Amino acid sequence: MKYVVLIAFVGAAASGCNSDLDEPWQLEHDRIIAVRANPPGILAGERATIDLLLGFAEMPVVERGPDLATVVAPMSLSDTLAPEAGGWVVTAPSEERLAAVRVELGLDPGAPVPLQVGVGAVWPYEVASVDGRTFGAIKTIWLGETLTNPELVGMMINGTEPDAELVVPKEDKVPLFIEADDTVDIVNWLTSCGEMHDFDLHAAYLKVPPETPQDGQLAVVKRDDRGGVSWRVWPIRAE
Repeated sequence: MKYVVLIAFVGAAASGCNSDLDEPWQLEHDRIIAVRANPPGILAGERATIDLLLGFAEMPVVERGPDLATVVAPMSLSDTLAPEAGGWVVTAPSEERLAAVRVELGLDPGAPVPLQVGVGAVWPYEVASVDGRTFGAIKTIWLGETLTNPELVGMMINGTEPDAELVVPKEDKVPLFIEADDTVDIVNWLTSCGEMHDFDLHAAYLKVPPETPQDGQLAVVKRDDRGGVSWRVWPIRAE
C-alpha cells in the first residue's frame, strides 16, 4: 500500500481536522497540533530533530516523530534530511554549500537559509493506516543561524504553578497563564476537559460545566516569530 503526504500549513486551529464543527481548542480530533524542530536554527554540521504533537479523536495526545518527511525547498538541499532511529533529522551542510544556496535563492551573504520540510503522520498508527489517511504540515528550519525554541516560563494554572497532574474545580473559571510577548509569540491553549475560553491568548480560562467532559488533557503551545515551538501537556480532571 502506498501513502501520499498531504502537505499543508499547520496551526493549532484547524490543520487536519475531521470536522469544521470542532472548536479550535478541542484536543479530541485527528490533527497535527504542532511541529517542532529541535533546535529550529542550526549552523553548519549541526543537527535538528523533528517532533510532532498529535491529537486524536479517540486517543490521548502523543508526541512522536513524523512517519514521513521530505524536503520541499530548496531541492538542492534534499540530502540534508534523513531518517534516524524512527524519526527524522536535518543536518546543516557546510558553509560553502550554504553560500551557494544563498546565491540560488537570491539571499544576502550570510543570511539564514530557510529549509522547508514536509512532514506526514499516518493516522492513527505510526507505520501504516488501515484507512490510508495521512495528515501533513510544512516546517521551516533555518540553516546558518543559531535559534532556540521558546521557554515555557511563568505558567500558572488557577493561580499556582502546575503539577504533573491538574485538578481543577467544577464550573468555576480556572485562569490559565503563561509569560509571552504578544508582539512575537503565539500561544494556544487546548483541552479535552471542559471548555476553553480565550484559547489564543497567553491569559485564558477553562470552565468545566456538568455537561462537558470532566477529565482529559490540557495542553499549551507557544510559538515565536522565527518558527520556534514549545509545548506541554497535562492530565486534568475536575472535582
